[in-house]
Amino acid sequence: MSRLVIVANRVPNPKERGATAGGLAVALQDAVAQREAMWFGWSGQTAESTAERPTEVVQGRLTYATLDLGRQDYTRYYQGFANGVLWPTLHYRLGLARFQREDYAGYRGVNAAFAAALAPLLRPDDLVWTHDFHLFPFGRELRRLGCTQRQGFFLHVPFPPYGLFLALPRAEELLADLAAYDVIGVQTEDDAINLRHALEAVGQGEAAARVAAFPVGIDADAFRRLAERALTRAETRRFHQSLVGRALVMGVDRLDYTKGLPQRFAGYAQLLARFTAHRGRATYLQVTPVSRGDVAQYRSLRRELDEWAGRINGQYAEPDWVPLRYMTRPVQRPVLAGFMRLARVGLVTPLRDGMNLVAKEYVAAQDPADPGVLVLSRFAGASPAMPGSVLVNPLDPDEIAESLDAALSMPREERVARWQANHDAVWGASARAWSRSFLSALEG
Repeated sequence: MSRLVIVANRVPNPKERGATAGGLAVALQDAVAQREAMWFGWSGQTAESTAERPTEVVQGRLTYATLDLGRQDYTRYYQGFANGVLWPTLHYRLGLARFQREDYAGYRGVNAAFAAALAPLLRPDDLVWTHDFHLFPFGRELRRLGCTQRQGFFLHVPFPPYGLFLALPRAEELLADLAAYDVIGVQTEDDAINLRHALEAVGQGEAAARVAAFPVGIDADAFRRLAERALTRAETRRFHQSLVGRALVMGVDRLDYTKGLPQRFAGYAQLLARFTAHRGRATYLQVTPVSRGDVAQYRSLRRELDEWAGRINGQYAEPDWVPLRYMTRPVQRPVLAGFMRLARVGLVTPLRDGMNLVAKEYVAAQDPADPGVLVLSRFAGASPAMPGSVLVNPLDPDEIAESLDAALSMPREERVARWQANHDAVWGASARAWSRSFLSALEG
């Protein structure tokens, strides 16, 4: 069996295991367990200049090969172009993109440096699987170095309508980069249609034919077991006691303007204003670890959320009840799983998302005999495949409030039926099925 070489912006820490590993590492667990594999990419550390040779750590059949990024490269490649331009553009927020030629040159330079560092490590029959928007040009750079291995690319975030993407400076060049890959994967069929149209519009019809949707999933059984075990943890028991019988509404999101958090807080405020029966009877926990805290847009978002939290609690709190519990520090995955198990409502309302695995994790965590209700943005990639969800437009606070009222008031029979519909979707589209279907296409 060919070795699998996984190329990603960030390589997981070799010390990370299940509960602490990142989303991509969890999704690819099956793929790396089935064969010899290598993870290649950025170490997460910065240095004076970008390393030319990777540091390798071998654990059984898995090798971690990492490069430190030069500080200027980090600023231009990671902060400047990847997160400052591609991230907002791919999430339909072109107005937030700030294009600078220096950043774009840094982005292409890091992709070339990564390719130059990996090429000597490749074997002739390796399968190279490159992940996400940080690395659009990576496959083309490997081809320029004479690498002929089968290469696949997977985009974990949405791809916008081609007219929007083509408004981005150098969009044609980025699309031409994708022609180097033998398989091009995206999350949903809508994303596939958009990307095919964009490739065709710039004369890359052959590449367009290699685009397909491979919806990413989770290991639902593993997350269910994690949630069940978490009920015995001290943190979960203490939290459950603190609710004193109140219904729990829960959201889990990284701090980001794509997640619709101000709109979500506004919707919860509307619930308390319009549906007064829930005052004192429901508690909303929002767990939002801070990311990219050195970026002005994210600092502004955090201030806005702080103001919302203060406004809601200031207006509606009672001496024995805080309506909104808002956390910006990370919470361990097993603890989150336990909290999700307790939640009567999972509130997942991104403005735009490639898939959103939190929605699937919430369904997996539920008690089948007495499950909660998933309130889900219709703009999450997961929404078409989760028919038991209560779908909302995250830009409409009143619709969020009405959906929360319906979910909190829903009888058990309806909750069970809705959960069963989502259960079938979540268990039927697992992380294992995703990786195996993509690798099957890549092996050709």
